[in-house]
Amino acid sequence: MGFNYVIGQNYLYDAEKVLKLVIEHMEEDEESSKAIPPWVELEYAHMRTLAGSGSQVHFTHLSRASSNTLNAAFAQPDSDVAASGKATATCHTTGILDLMKERGIPLSKVCLLDPKAEKALSPEDGDGDDPPRDRTSELRVLGFPNRHLGPVQMTTDTALCVTKLVVQDKKRLDEIPYVVNQEFPTIHFNPKESVEMPFRYIATGSDPLLPPGMKELLHEDLNKSFDF
Repeated sequence: MGFNYVIGQNYLYDAEKVLKLVIEHMEEDEESSKAIPPWVELEYAHMRTLAGSGSQVHFTHLSRASSNTLNAAFAQPDSDVAASGKATATCHTTGILDLMKERGIPLSKVCLLDPKAEKALSPEDGDGDDPPRDRTSELRVLGFPNRHLGPVQMTTDTALCVTKLVVQDKKRLDEIPYVVNQEFPTIHFNPKESVEMPFRYIATGSDPLLPPGMKELLHEDLNKSFDF
């Protein structure tokens, strides 16, 4: 592997033969609890499954409360992590730039996944032979190499999954199975209730690949919107 990949909220992906992805956390803590929103926690937990065993996922720029929440959710002996087939997860209250400085990672070894990048991410980027060149916009001005994942916005966990499929599993972007006939799929809860999601999703059968528990959370939020 040639680079660190900054994904979604932003993601980052690094050198050695280990898939390393860094998510720069951009969401505000919930006002009531001062902790990470439930839907974000579900997406972040899903990323560990999608990245898979042997990979590393780093969550940066977290508040102390959000870091504590995620550390508690991810707490697991190393042997259990390996057996679960999930990536290891590390939470940081510092941002990407501080993490890079701490670990001696130069800009040239970081690939920013940027919707405004001129080039698409490709399997060759995982080999490290051709260094790719907003908060993505905040990072862009620093000169990170960059790549895009296509023209349609994805959730952060979907973007991480797509990145792994391309740079590690060597699939091209046009080979990845997205939910067909819908840029933005509709989640159906029952014959009378549904919600359209403004993101692109990988397909699992005819359904979008959602984090476990996300469909139930969406339904709960939908019902709350009708409470008076």
